[in-house]
Amino acid sequence: MRVLVFSASLRKDSLNHKLAAATARMVEAAGEKAELRRMNDFDMPFYDADLYTAKGTPDGAQKLADLVTGTDGMILSSPEYNWGVPATIKNAIDWLSRMEPNPLRHRTVLLCAAAPSPVGGVRGLLHLRDSLETLSTFAYPRLLCLPRANEAFADDGSLKDAKIADEFQGIVADYLKFAAAVQSR
Repeated sequence: MRVLVFSASLRKDSLNHKLAAATARMVEAAGEKAELRRMNDFDMPFYDADLYTAKGTPDGAQKLADLVTGTDGMILSSPEYNWGVPATIKNAIDWLSRMEPNPLRHRTVLLCAAAPSPVGGVRGLLHLRDSLETLSTFAYPRLLCLPRANEAFADDGSLKDAKIADEFQGIVADYLKFAAAVQSR
């Protein structure tokens, strides 16, 4: 199984990219292939129906769609901005939603967030789940949220707390089973 592990943050030292990298290692520890990418890899303008009509899908959106279509599952780590979804990932979803066939349709996703707050970005993930499920994406029921993420990572990028690392490894392993089951139907 090949899994796209994607960070929706633009910041170089993003906590969400650190979480994406940690979950990519968990995917590989479970014996699967992880393709770690970040939002900066997919340059695209803000969605504009006139631009879409005039020029079609931008290259960055097409590149993301091809990657989504070529993988067996997705793990998406997204920051929470003002209790909501960052414009970058919402914009990417809006571009992908215009494509036929829709690359997100019947795909699975594990949603993750890392935040310095005590709730770990969960509020933004709830909005993100709505946008994805509207496009017939199967969101894994559990969310992987890392509160106080600014204190959670060791220098090597691993999670400092072994209990949290074990819990997250279990969630990732369960997600991989879920993705395989959905893929096989």
